[in-house]
Amino acid sequence: MHVVVTGALVENGAVLLVHRSPTRRAYPDLWDLPGGHVEAGESELQALARELREELGVHIVTESCSRLGARHAGSGENAVRVGVWQIGDWVGSPTNRAPDEHDDIAWVGVSELGGLPLAHGDLAALVRPSA
Repeated sequence: MHVVVTGALVENGAVLLVHRSPTRRAYPDLWDLPGGHVEAGESELQALARELREELGVHIVTESCSRLGARHAGSGENAVRVGVWQIGDWVGSPTNRAPDEHDDIAWVGVSELGGLPLAHGDLAALVRPSA
């Protein structure tokens, strides 16, 4: 089973999404939370910190993170478990540092998530708006 982790950076009622490039093998041309594969020996939180540093240039404050749940997709050798985390605090301004993976990033109001083509349509049910 492949293990993937994603993170919801939420600020002022908006969540940061990445737009997956149309050339991506999995979920092409859709909006999603940033993240990636958990490598051998990493916890989900360690992988999340690494992925968000690589993809967005931010350093998450791990004590501010809470696991929202997990999604499961596929079966057999294509089975994937996606851990979903909410990040309450981070250092740095998110920028797209992985243009080969994402062709755009955007802050989207939590109430507007249902109107976008999302890799996982239930994001609005998982993400908690910030103050």
